[in-house]
Amino acid sequence: MRFPDGTEALTGVDLTVSRGEFVSVVGPSGCGKSTLLRIASGLEKATAGTTVVNADRIGYVFQDATLLPWRSVQRNVELLAELHKVPKAERSAKVAEAIELVGLTGFEKHLPRQLSGGMRMRASLARSLTLDPQLFLFDEPFGALDEITRERLNDELLRLFVSTSFAGLFITHSVLEAVYLSTKVLVMSGRPGRIVGTFDVPFAMPRDPDIRFTPEFAELAGEISHALREGHS
Repeated sequence: MRFPDGTEALTGVDLTVSRGEFVSVVGPSGCGKSTLLRIASGLEKATAGTTVVNADRIGYVFQDATLLPWRSVQRNVELLAELHKVPKAERSAKVAEAIELVGLTGFEKHLPRQLSGGMRMRASLARSLTLDPQLFLFDEPFGALDEITRERLNDELLRLFVSTSFAGLFITHSVLEAVYLSTKVLVMSGRPGRIVGTFDVPFAMPRDPDIRFTPEFAELAGEISHALREGHS
């Protein structure tokens, strides 16, 4: 990917994400991680190469919850289904199910300003869930949250992944988050971004939160951190 000003954001990137795979991408700031996600979603078109997306329904969760401040939780969650002209009765059922899945039952009438940061991200996640996405794209969705909230949402996201088996592509700066969530972790170099390391994560799903404190987890996280430093140098 080369931008009009001549900036080369990505070069020689080759990756496949299949249904039932959760692939996280870690890399230094400015290495093209978010650009890669926008290309996968169709928001950007690569200047060379081929992008093939065999999914009719794509969910996209941004760094910010991007909720409409004048809409309640329920009305925000139903927005995408409304734009996709899902019939009202079906839409209502999907919204109720998504709100329950992310643990926001009882907050349907609340406005975004009445919610915590973690609850706003839950609402953003629920909004995409109403489309039953086959491919889920995540652009550092939990980066601004405190550690306890982040870990809880990691657990929620893993539970959703296990129950629906979507194909997941997750951008993060946190190696620990990447290892905990993923079936595979990709390490990108500094700009122009390219994949310099691929690590399969051997831990079975669903995952016990305490796996974060095992020697095996620490060893894999250390290997990925080392590859990240090498790729940035």
